[in-house]
Amino acid sequence: MSQNSLLEKLDGLVARFEEVSTLITDPSVISDMNRYVRLNKEYRDLELIVNAQKEYKGLLDGIMEAKAILENDNDPEMREMAKEEIDTNNARIPVLEEEIKLLLIPADPEDDKNAIVEIRGGAGGDEASIFAGDLFKMYSKYCETKGWKVEVSSFNEGTAGGFKEIVFSVTGDKVYGTLKYESGVHRVQRVPQTETQGRVHTSAASVAVLPEAEEFDVVINEGEIKWDTFRSGGAGGQNVNKVESGVRLRYMWKNPNTGETDEILIECTETRDQPKNKARALARLRTYIYDKEHQKYIDDIASRRKTMVSTGDRSAKIRTYNYPQGRMTDHRINYTIYNLPAFMGGDIQDCIDKLIVAENAERMKENEL
Repeated sequence: MSQNSLLEKLDGLVARFEEVSTLITDPSVISDMNRYVRLNKEYRDLELIVNAQKEYKGLLDGIMEAKAILENDNDPEMREMAKEEIDTNNARIPVLEEEIKLLLIPADPEDDKNAIVEIRGGAGGDEASIFAGDLFKMYSKYCETKGWKVEVSSFNEGTAGGFKEIVFSVTGDKVYGTLKYESGVHRVQRVPQTETQGRVHTSAASVAVLPEAEEFDVVINEGEIKWDTFRSGGAGGQNVNKVESGVRLRYMWKNPNTGETDEILIECTETRDQPKNKARALARLRTYIYDKEHQKYIDDIASRRKTMVSTGDRSAKIRTYNYPQGRMTDHRINYTIYNLPAFMGGDIQDCIDKLIVAENAERMKENEL
């Protein structure tokens, strides 16, 4: 992309930034919470682009002024300073242009949201449940390094350890935009704890990462929700058995994409406080509906791209964890490491960074940047 065409794009966005700056002070906009939140997000994104545009124009203007000095000024010191400025600015410009191109990629509106993560043991019986537990530990340790908060909503323990299913929320900065790359089937190859012959088995667990819906993202008729309470099982002392703190909700919902009506059943035993469990069950209901309603949007993105990094078919096998070889391979980007213990210990950022680069490359092509 030429400097002129890049400047034209940036100038158009500066005009939009000024328009949004005015809109977010308008009382009629402030009273419409949905629109106000959306415009505030757009304002923050555009502010980054406007700051980059100012720096870019400053670099180009600096080069023009320095060239004028070289043409018209005979002072050796001034000429030397002009040459240095040209060299410095010319070195910075291509780096800044790449940064600007990334900023010009339309942001995924979900990226700033918190996430709800569901891990389920798949093929492989007890070993699949144990592996699902290993993945939960991996994500918990990773979230700890990011300073994110993890709260378990519900779980079903495996008979030999781990989880047949575990659902948890992750709260922090740009959680969904980071963890969305983990959605898919994770395959493990290792000798199970239950194997007496020392043979390597292949098992699997599925991971679904959903953007947590805000209250204004979906419309729910709370009067139609049927609530039940029950006593939570598992560890927790006498209180667990005596107090009905667990909640279960049932809700009939019509899918606008298919026209079909589904009964949604959600349980939450996260805390000993029934009102808190109700609030978290409602949050999961909003997220479930939001995810289903946005499936058409996700499918539209998938149909436009030849390869998918972060969205699309959640049944696709995305990674293999080979314990005998100490190897982890991400099949989407042909990324392999031979330090599996560190990866399972939560050191997954490098893989996520490479997935982000791969997706950004796709999106640059898509937007002809």
